[in-house]
Amino acid sequence: MNAPTLTARDADLDAARRAVTAAAEEADRALDAAPARRERGPERQRALDELVRAARRARAALMARHGQRVYDELTDGGTARPTLAELVFAAAERFPGLVPTRERLAAEAGLTQAEKDGHEIDQAIFLAGVLRAERAGAHLLESMLQPTPEALALLPHYRETGHVDLGRIDLRRRDGVAELTITRPERLNAEDNALVAALDTAVDLVLADDLSVVGVLRGGVMTHPRYVGRRVFCAGIDLVDLHHGRISFVDFLVRRELAPIAKIWRGLRIGDDDLLEPPRAKPWIAAVDTFAIGGGMQLLFVFDRVLAARDAYFSLPAAAEGIVPGAGNLRLPRLAGNRAARQVILSGRRIRADEPLAAWICDEVVEPDRLGEEIGRHAAGLTLPAVRANRELLNLAEEPPWATQQYFAEFAVRQAQRMYAPDVLAKVSRFAAKGA
Repeated sequence: MNAPTLTARDADLDAARRAVTAAAEEADRALDAAPARRERGPERQRALDELVRAARRARAALMARHGQRVYDELTDGGTARPTLAELVFAAAERFPGLVPTRERLAAEAGLTQAEKDGHEIDQAIFLAGVLRAERAGAHLLESMLQPTPEALALLPHYRETGHVDLGRIDLRRRDGVAELTITRPERLNAEDNALVAALDTAVDLVLADDLSVVGVLRGGVMTHPRYVGRRVFCAGIDLVDLHHGRISFVDFLVRRELAPIAKIWRGLRIGDDDLLEPPRAKPWIAAVDTFAIGGGMQLLFVFDRVLAARDAYFSLPAAAEGIVPGAGNLRLPRLAGNRAARQVILSGRRIRADEPLAAWICDEVVEPDRLGEEIGRHAAGLTLPAVRANRELLNLAEEPPWATQQYFAEFAVRQAQRMYAPDVLAKVSRFAAKGA
């Protein structure tokens, strides 16, 4: 029997695989033989950087030409829905050199961000290639709406008791209102890998539970010395963790946007759901005490109702920190207008809850001691049967899935590069040195 003949596309993909593997192996051998990054010296680092760039050019070329075929191979033609982490590590096994292996990433565990060699940028190149492929990107976004295994395991307990403590998130259901309280009091509710995972699971539980009618997100009471005894919504990404290399590109920066935030916006898709029906969605309220900074402010852009204490403020200091503010560039302009969005994102303008511009971000401003009772009143107003259908169509009109897909294809690479940019590394180092 004659061997099957390779098509031109098969041959092209095979050649691209070989090019990626060869370039990656050359770069990895050089990196493995090199001393620690701080001991290399400028000339040796420049030589290493050129090998790394060559490998990245090969990866980008493969994904640009064959992103859909790569994704089909990793998902059995779209019949499997792996998690984000499962997808990137499957790519490492099936396409050697395309993304870093578990072992290579584990070897950098414990290093500060400045001491790492930026292998997560290679994960970003892969994910960007998937998202740029029309069918693959749409399938990935839909897959990210699946519930976490943790949520499925906890769902019977939550249905019975109405309470789950997830460590970083405390979830309690009272009279149909499911309140998620962020509980990282020593760090001003700053976001880390564990908080993203807890938020993902908590959102799943609310959306999968028939007795939870409205979801509410609020910050807990602080033990941090500057705000002890006060509620704080969220201080955004934990820059100290970023300095120490503990912020994951896949499990934090991408998962946060495409899983818990996307589920709040679009809903939950459970495996046996009728695909002709929309995902399981519910209305959401955010209640802001004291401040919503960075990622905390970004969260507000997907909520149906935002309440704020009169003494609260909002800010997106992404330009000052040197990173991209999640989907803030996509969503804030439609809420506050292009000029205001540029002032907030590019110049770090802080918005007080009691100033006119805040009306584009929050629906109602109340005295701090009345915020709790206002949550109940607003939750009652979102229980009408037609709310779900109308919020779904509003969200679709404001941000259709293809717009999300295109945005995050570019976000993936830009954010990964910024994580390792010299100005960011210097800033987070100074922030960590202050003991903030």
